[in-house]
Amino acid sequence: MTRLRMRPTLRLRLTLLNGVLLVGAGAIMVLLAWLLLRDGLRPADDLRPGTTVLLADGRTLEAGQWQGQLVDAASRELLLKGLGALLAISVVGVAGAYLVAGRALRPLHQVTATARRLGEATLDQRIGWSGADDEVAELAKTFDAMLDRIATAFEAQKRFVANASHELRTPLAVMRTEIDVTLSDDESDIADYRRMATVVRDASGRANGLVDALLVLARSEAQAGRRLARRVEGDLAVGVANALSAMAGEVERIGLKVHTALRPAPVVGDPGLLDRLAGNLVENAVRYNHLHGRLWIRTGSDGPRSWLVVGNTGFEVAPADVPGLFEPFRRGGQERTGARGSGLGLSIVRAVCDAHGGTVKAVAQPGGGLEVSVILPSADAPAAT
Repeated sequence: MTRLRMRPTLRLRLTLLNGVLLVGAGAIMVLLAWLLLRDGLRPADDLRPGTTVLLADGRTLEAGQWQGQLVDAASRELLLKGLGALLAISVVGVAGAYLVAGRALRPLHQVTATARRLGEATLDQRIGWSGADDEVAELAKTFDAMLDRIATAFEAQKRFVANASHELRTPLAVMRTEIDVTLSDDESDIADYRRMATVVRDASGRANGLVDALLVLARSEAQAGRRLARRVEGDLAVGVANALSAMAGEVERIGLKVHTALRPAPVVGDPGLLDRLAGNLVENAVRYNHLHGRLWIRTGSDGPRSWLVVGNTGFEVAPADVPGLFEPFRRGGQERTGARGSGLGLSIVRAVCDAHGGTVKAVAQPGGGLEVSVILPSADAPAAT
């Protein structure tokens, strides 16, 4: 059989606490008054021993006996009236404390009600507390600010999913269209099928690259703010050299002038993610460049930090648009020198930096182009505990 018990709510606990403090203080006051009365009401102590007192009813009592009766009567009167007043004050005080606690905790009920109503379609609801500027108001404002951050993250997530779906749908639609058109033509020959195969291969390569980029981004973001699953010593300069080697054909095709100053930049982290970081920066610098443009890369270390700087010429990017380039599926400038990218390059760079406890920033160049600087803890720096 289930036993019912009163729920120990915060309002009840505050009321009981106020009641205990009130009753305790009142009891102490009554006790002090009783002690002061018994110690102070001693008129017979100033009389000679054996002195008698004539009472109003004609009786004669010895002074000490009369004093004892007087103190006992006054003590009983004080205790009866004091305890009665204490009981009345306690009842009124507890009831008042219950009402005051309920009024003070009203914003908490609003927080609870708002949290229960929250859903995908109600993330715009807020408490909007307009009462006294106290701790409860601070809690309500903090809750509203948290809802703002959740709503922003939720909208960003929806945009990310929508953009990822669109990016994946495009190559799939190209493949489907090319296959349908080729198969529906009864006069298609081997050359048409070869052309179809080439288009399908390119489209599938783009879809595969996007999926790989999404997986790297998810892996990087999952390790941000926590210890890396793999921690291996590496060098950012080696990653840059490998990335330049992979892009050598494209660099030669568009006639880029490459300036490098690759000094050792030792770091500790996930080698796959670090290679992707350097590779994405170099690929972006090539893709978003123009014919016969420039590309400059520097690496180095000053002890506690290692850095990688990749800059390129290209089309102008407004300084106000630079922070948005680190958001998924955001592309700046025009793309004229390479295949259309996935728009995840700098997003992956930022996620990898976060996962390794580093920072990344980009600066728009006055004549066009972008310079991206990455700073990571050096392998020589003390390991974080």
